[in-house]
Amino acid sequence: MIKGPDMPARRKTSPAKLDAELMRGVASTAVLSLLAQREQYGYELVQAIAEQSGGLIRIGQSTVYPLLYNLESKGHVESVWRDGDAGRPRKYYRLTRKGRRRLSASQTQWRAVVDGMSRLGVLGQALAGSGVAAGRLR
Repeated sequence: MIKGPDMPARRKTSPAKLDAELMRGVASTAVLSLLAQREQYGYELVQAIAEQSGGLIRIGQSTVYPLLYNLESKGHVESVWRDGDAGRPRKYYRLTRKGRRRLSASQTQWRAVVDGMSRLGVLGQALAGSGVAAGRLR
């Protein structure tokens, strides 16, 4: 708990856990980004997102499957049933052309958010001159 002389006690937010409001929209962009690299099945995506984000972004299976169904209904991904490593069938997802366009639009939006927050000083001096604000976020 953090307490100041004239401040009520409040919980300290861990930098390793993103606020729920900030997480909105992150999951679909993360899934599309991973599927741009190669096709994957749902649980594989859950693991890859957690691992590749250093544990910062975590989505559960109860989130990823409805998200995949939604992306599929919009034509952003398509699925195919195939035998997995253990021989049991798995539903693999891959990005469509429409999904690549959606990912590109999301990347542009994220670059704009990072640029705007950088200009406001929210990101501090660490990113100044790093190219992130210049649209080279990867």
